[in-house]
Amino acid sequence: MTLHASVEFFDTQFQRQIAQNEFALNPFEQAALPHLCGRVLDFGCGMGNLALHAARTGHEVLAYDASPAAIAHLQQVAREEALPLRAAVADLREMRLQEQFDTVVCIGLLMFFDCPTALAQLAHLQSLLRPGGVAVVNVLTEGTTYMGMFSPEGHCLFKPGELLGQFDGWRILVHEQHSFPAPGGTVKAFDTVIAQRT
Repeated sequence: MTLHASVEFFDTQFQRQIAQNEFALNPFEQAALPHLCGRVLDFGCGMGNLALHAARTGHEVLAYDASPAAIAHLQQVAREEALPLRAAVADLREMRLQEQFDTVVCIGLLMFFDCPTALAQLAHLQSLLRPGGVAVVNVLTEGTTYMGMFSPEGHCLFKPGELLGQFDGWRILVHEQHSFPAPGGTVKAFDTVIAQRT
């Protein structure tokens, strides 16, 4: 699979979820809710369920994803509900923003980039936070055996402790590791960090 095929993998999944009205927050999005503050960037927003929750609770939200189906759905809901939410399709591997945010959310995205790109984008996202702002980052780690959605040339399974190490000097609010069963007897191993910029 190529990186483009990874986008197609999720675009197809999102189309099915939209058609079946599957809009529940996943466990990582639920964990982020208590930490949302101020202006929110949802980088790799997927279906946009977290972005919509944030906008519905009064946050100004900017959301990006590579899935046209997900972004079209998000834009439609934002228009219908007159929410303070802007959403756009983007190639998140190279994207650079100039704006500042109080919360930056990046759940389930960085592992779809090669490792140098993933770490560079993480550093960029960290730089977008105002002092006191909160980053919510979730990645797949070594130990993951469910590989069907990845390109061998274009993914990054973080090493144990690697994500946490990128937040040296930050106030760590949450650090959790979870494993979940995946299709074909495989496993998805996740690392989540929620940290406040000092």
